[in-house]
Amino acid sequence: MKLSVENLATSKITGGRRVPLKTRRKYDMDRFPNEAVSGPQVTVTRQVRANHTKTGLKTIDTVNLAIAGGKVKKTKILKVLENATNSDYQRRGVISKGAILETEDGKCRVVSRPGQQGQVNAILIK
Repeated sequence: MKLSVENLATSKITGGRRVPLKTRRKYDMDRFPNEAVSGPQVTVTRQVRANHTKTGLKTIDTVNLAIAGGKVKKTKILKVLENATNSDYQRRGVISKGAILETEDGKCRVVSRPGQQGQVNAILIK
């Protein structure tokens, strides 16, 4: 039975050094989540893998609302009603995919990922 190598700092029983199976890569790094909240629009651009850029939202005050008939209307966000992703997000008013927003035209559900895509798209709830 082969045991897993936990401590690479120690030497082998034979006296040789331990070599990791894989080294750390830059794409393995983690970063803080980008959580969009209601307010005047502020975007952030960051570099991602393969020298691409990704635009995310820090704050946003409008939403692209899809209305029946294939029309899209830009409306103002009044407040975040609920967020099933996380109860803490709901308390803080974070806008994420699946969040229910109160707008000037009524309730809507977010279908985009504001922290990743840089826009808030939503559909009207009856």
